[in-house]
Amino acid sequence: MSRINTLLLLSLLSLMCCELDQPQEADIYMGNKEYLSPEQRYGQLFVDVQMAKIFPDGKTFVDAIPKYSTEEIMKEYNARKKNSEIKLDLKAFVEEFFDRPKNYASGFKSDTSRSVTMHINELWPVLTRKPEDKTPGTLIPLPYPYIVPGGRFGEIYYWDSYFTMLGLQVSGQVDMIENMVNNFSFLIDEIGFIPNGNRTYFLSRSQPPFYALMVGILAAEKGDEIYAKYLPQLEKEYNFWMAGLQQLSAKNPAHKHVVRLKDGSTLNRYWDAGDTPRAEMYRDDVETAERSGRPIKKVYSDLRAACESGWDFSSRWLHNTQQLSTIHTTEIIPVDLNALLYKLEKTLEQAYSVGGDIENADLYNQRATQRLEAVIQYCWDSTLGYFQDYDFARDTFTGTLSLAGMYPLFFEMAEPAQAEASAGVIQRDFLQPGGVVTTLDFTGQQWDAPNGWAPLQWVSVKGLKNYGHKDLADTIARRWIELNDKVYHNTGKMVEKYNVMDMSLDAGGGEYPVQDGFGWTNGVYLRLMEEINDENTTE
Repeated sequence: MSRINTLLLLSLLSLMCCELDQPQEADIYMGNKEYLSPEQRYGQLFVDVQMAKIFPDGKTFVDAIPKYSTEEIMKEYNARKKNSEIKLDLKAFVEEFFDRPKNYASGFKSDTSRSVTMHINELWPVLTRKPEDKTPGTLIPLPYPYIVPGGRFGEIYYWDSYFTMLGLQVSGQVDMIENMVNNFSFLIDEIGFIPNGNRTYFLSRSQPPFYALMVGILAAEKGDEIYAKYLPQLEKEYNFWMAGLQQLSAKNPAHKHVVRLKDGSTLNRYWDAGDTPRAEMYRDDVETAERSGRPIKKVYSDLRAACESGWDFSSRWLHNTQQLSTIHTTEIIPVDLNALLYKLEKTLEQAYSVGGDIENADLYNQRATQRLEAVIQYCWDSTLGYFQDYDFARDTFTGTLSLAGMYPLFFEMAEPAQAEASAGVIQRDFLQPGGVVTTLDFTGQQWDAPNGWAPLQWVSVKGLKNYGHKDLADTIARRWIELNDKVYHNTGKMVEKYNVMDMSLDAGGGEYPVQDGFGWTNGVYLRLMEEINDENTTE
């Protein structure tokens, strides 16, 4: 990275226009032919299979393993399509030329007479994947073992993994935490950033940037020298999210993940390099775009950007909360993303301080301070007393209250009065019999009411405790644990999301059935239980 005169950083403009050590776009986004996505590799065959929906789950074909080379498969497919005497059976063709994705169901049977904690500790090996050899399919091999979420997923996912690590830490599995940090570091070095998951069709986007927090978990176990060890990857992660600063101007306020706001400050948005239907949900995206009446590439971009957020899908991203086709993710400054990047900047400050580089430590302290000021300026709603997402295209709050508004408390960015007001909103509007609800909107989307998700329970509980709201935090934690216990003893499963408003019902909504496993639910459960037990011991 080129040395930047820190005196030039006294103004926001000079700070935000500094040159970063950025990978070239071609190197980041599928520039390596080894990592071609299935729609690039199979062209019309891919489109035909996905549009015909020959498998109930759009993920089935994109994860299938070819039995022959791409050239052989496409030659035979084109020949059969041209043969008018034979009616082409798409499903039979796929079965002939591809192996279905590996069924990761292990035959593991839950013993519900045992506690949830015992169940989770028995489940860790079931969710473990070993380092893979290169396959002709879409999986990107990783060099170290890792934990997958569970259910339909055979790959690692970025932001899921941090919450899984919370539980691994409680279970004393420091080696697995280090393996997973090393895998994400490998992806940063190999690809230029951490993709949504280790599949070729995820290489156009990332997910919420929790890498710095993962490094923090490992440092808590092995010492502050861990920050220095992973400093190069922390820098590359930051550069990925901040790429495009030089292209910003009043006439061009948004580029890639960065947005120049009306006062000249810079914040970030979710963004995907692609503007085509997602491979794993191809037909669904085509149908959504057709219903929208909008430029289809814009719809595809916004759908993909919402997937980078991890909240796919939610009223957070919709003009009309009841219509997915009104999605406009790329026009929104998300409060959670910018809080995470504040944490990344503070972690870089710490990493440079550990290495004795005070100049760069000061640089990242300034960046974090300026981001904090901008988040308060644009995302704090003083009228409602809560943090909101900001629609920079319309210069207004989005109007959707969600648990993303708790991230500034989680990272201790809020003033005490702001935290007090936020706690009141949580108590009045979000608290439910099973924990806290994701948003206040009933849309049928999985990241809305009535659903609750483990990562958002953790963020809310820790955010409230950071500001002394222990009673409310404990109420949320205990209600969530009770709900997890109830579902487990009724079904033998820990699932990815729960209906927190009606504890007699399962969660619903989304693009696929409720999944069991489940990495981040396991992790948050164990960590909350540990905190409750520690508190009971000290009382």
